[in-house]
Formats: sequence, structure tokens, C-alpha cells
Amino acid sequence: MLKKLDERFGNNAIWQFVKFNMVSMSITIVQLLLANLLPLVFDSMTATLPGFLQGIFKPEVLFEGESKYVVNGVVTWGYVLPFFLSNFIANIYGYFVNMKATFKGQGTKAGLIGYMVTLAVLILFTTWLQGYITAKLTATSLSSLARTIAAMAAGTVQVAVLFPLEKFVLFKER
Repeated sequence: MLKKLDERFGNNAIWQFVKFNMVSMSITIVQLLLANLLPLVFDSMTATLPGFLQGIFKPEVLFEGESKYVVNGVVTWGYVLPFFLSNFIANIYGYFVNMKATFKGQGTKAGLIGYMVTLAVLILFTTWLQGYITAKLTATSLSSLARTIAAMAAGTVQVAVLFPLEKFVLFKER
């Protein structure tokens, strides 16, 4: 059925947006799995963030009271890495799937570098966003869903940035 729709609508922007969102669902599944599994690996990590990240990930903003993710007043990598890596891995997967399946384009080295730079900034922001949302929800009745809700919010922001980037810049028809 998808193949017939693809043949009929081809490069139609609405159809590409539908396909992009279908790919995004699979990206979301990867991201949600990783966002919930990676803490099992990184929770014991107590190395603190470097100075340039300490200004972004402030414990007084992210946590109410004490937290195992704060050492000597500084947020640890154990807190940030699960969010960052779940975003990074899911979006790299999404780049290649969207390139081939959604936009049927070919990436360039320059495009991939531009994507990586944009992705790094986007991931830094959405990693902060996930941390902020998780911290706020942890003290509520939604605490068991905090990481999932946070990852979904990050995914929404990423769709808003990445669809136009991929459609109109990286994989536009030549």
C-alpha cells in the first residue's frame, strides 16, 4: 500500500511530511527505548559536566532537593548522557532513513556536516529540555512516565526543525 501511495504522490510535500512522520514514529521508538534503557548503564556515572555545560545544566533548575545526579553542586554525565545519546542515535538513524525512503535523495558530505552541526545544537537544547521536563515531572504523579514524556517533547521539537532542513536544504530536488 505504501509503495502504491509513493508511486502516486512521489515528491508531493504533504506525502513527504506523512512519510517523515512515519519515520519519526520509528525514531521515537528508538529514542524512547534508549531514553529508558541508557540510565541503567549510566546512572552510576558520577563524573561531573565540564564548565561550559554547567551553565546550561544547573542543578537548582533541574532538581528539587538532593539528587544522585549532582556531585559537589554539579550535574553528572550520568544524568546527561542517556538523554544526549538517545537523541543522537535516533536522529542519525532518522537521517539515513529519511534520505533514502522519504526524500529519495542523496546526501553530500557538506550536507552531513551541516546536519551534524545543527543536530549537535538541537540535541544540546533537547537534552536540556528533557532533563528539565523529567526533573519537573519526577516530583509528580507522572514520575514513572517522566522520561517518556520528556523524550516525546524533544521529538516534537526535532520534527519542527529537521523536516524543513531535510526537505528544503539537505535533500531538496536538484
